[in-house]
Amino acid sequence: MRAPIETKRLVLREILLSDVDDLFELDSDPEVMKYIGIPPVKDMSETRKIIGMLRKQYEENGIGRWAVELKTTGEVIGWCGLKLHDEEIDGNKNFYELGYRFKPKHWGKGYATESSEAWLNYAFNKLFIKKIFAATDPRHKISRKVLEKLNFQFVKQLEYYGEIVDWFICKKP
Repeated sequence: MRAPIETKRLVLREILLSDVDDLFELDSDPEVMKYIGIPPVKDMSETRKIIGMLRKQYEENGIGRWAVELKTTGEVIGWCGLKLHDEEIDGNKNFYELGYRFKPKHWGKGYATESSEAWLNYAFNKLFIKKIFAATDPRHKISRKVLEKLNFQFVKQLEYYGEIVDWFICKKP
């Protein structure tokens, strides 16, 4: 297991099977899944499968989406991290994508920006990644604002897993 990444308010760490309740709460919420392009999960077995896929990504790629915990309480409030894509999207293959998802009670508190900033710093300065992509639903204005704060540049709209998304890129400064 990789060492956690810490920020002022957060601990970012690999997702564990013991996080199943928090991830189920997150992914079963229709409001959270509104702009994701997939339906909310219906039972814990789906969440366990997702955790298994994430753990496999850690083993195979050394990277993946990580749990985001509040330092003050230890509560898992969502996830953030990089995913390595081996399929080709917009002429890019074997690229990294930043993603994040948080429980609604924690929206608007800067956690997406704080955790994503930590991941970008880690990616650029420890993993020596030169560019990172991100996708967001065009209707999701708040997610777009987060990406823009992080110096992501809009590239274009494209089809991404059957959905039309706004496609962004951030290059190492």
